[in-house]
Amino acid sequence: MSETISVELTTSPVELHKILKFEGVAASGAEAKLMIEQGLVEVNGEQETRKRRKIVAGDEIVVDDITLVIMD
Repeated sequence: MSETISVELTTSPVELHKILKFEGVAASGAEAKLMIEQGLVEVNGEQETRKRRKIVAGDEIVVDDITLVIMD
């Protein structure tokens, strides 16, 4: 079963690994960075391997069956 979570940004842009950590997709920043390095994260339908990718409103992040929709 897939889960969609709306994420509201208080500041923009935010680095990808921080969003994964703060939204509980990863248990820690180190785990988030490892997930990204291993190619387990998609941003806007494309595999993303940049840990510090800047995420802004309108972006969509997918990890396994979790989708994070970024809003402002």
